[in-house]
Amino acid sequence: MPTPPGDQNPVGQAPTGQAPTGQVPTGQDPWGPRPAGPAPSYWPPYPIPVPQPRNGMGITALVLGLTGVVLGLTVLLFWLSWLPALLAVVFGFVGLSYARRGLATNKAMALAGVILGGVGLLISAGVGVFFVVVAKEVADDGRAEAARVKAEAAAEEEKEKAEEKARHLSFGQSYTFENGLKVTVAKPQPFDPREPVFGHAEGNKAVEVTVTVVNTGTERLSVESGLPSVNDANGASTELVIDGSGRQKVLTGYVLPGKEAVGKYAFSLPSDAAGKAEVEFTPDAKRWANAYWSGPTS
Repeated sequence: MPTPPGDQNPVGQAPTGQAPTGQVPTGQDPWGPRPAGPAPSYWPPYPIPVPQPRNGMGITALVLGLTGVVLGLTVLLFWLSWLPALLAVVFGFVGLSYARRGLATNKAMALAGVILGGVGLLISAGVGVFFVVVAKEVADDGRAEAARVKAEAAAEEEKEKAEEKARHLSFGQSYTFENGLKVTVAKPQPFDPREPVFGHAEGNKAVEVTVTVVNTGTERLSVESGLPSVNDANGASTELVIDGSGRQKVLTGYVLPGKEAVGKYAFSLPSDAAGKAEVEFTPDAKRWANAYWSGPTS
């Protein structure tokens, strides 16, 4: 059938000079190699994604290293610095490993984290050792102070006991008070009250107590309370006897250096407790504790 005019490329036929799609051109070996030239492309090429650098470890190491150093220099928080410092060293080495393999680009930052972490660990250890030493010294000082206070208290107690024992004497012995007054109480002697008499009951035994005070210092000293007190054998207080004989003499006033003053007093003891007596005396009751003289009265 003749080709209609104007229709030179019927449907389903390849253009003149070209082989139909999927057919080998005329004159070409169908089993031979394909002619040179670009292969037809059916899909557009896609760009290959570039991996992002893994810099997180280095950044983390640097931050933790700085944190460890800052905490290590803080007095109250130094004990917390070892953990971020240790983590900085670990993360820093991981970051360096990534940098060596080309997976990270912040080698300097990772190295700085390792260094700061090491410094933080050293600071933490140094401050910890310092505080341990200081705490030990404080504890030792505390124990030493406690032992010293205890020793002083024991020494003071022993001193008080010794002083208390030294203040208990027998009749005829002497005791020197801290102001330099030396006091001697003689053994009580029988006393015969004369009328008029006060403080002596019928049937009691009256005794005379003689107190001698000597000034062993270099300045005159006063006797503020020159009146002794006497206890009977049962420890009960006895009454001062005053009679009309004028034999009693009360110590009072000043005693010059190297001089002595003598006081004489009479006391009434119950007949059943008159075999022993105790005399208490101090030259100044506001300043010095009493000294005690005791013994038999006959």
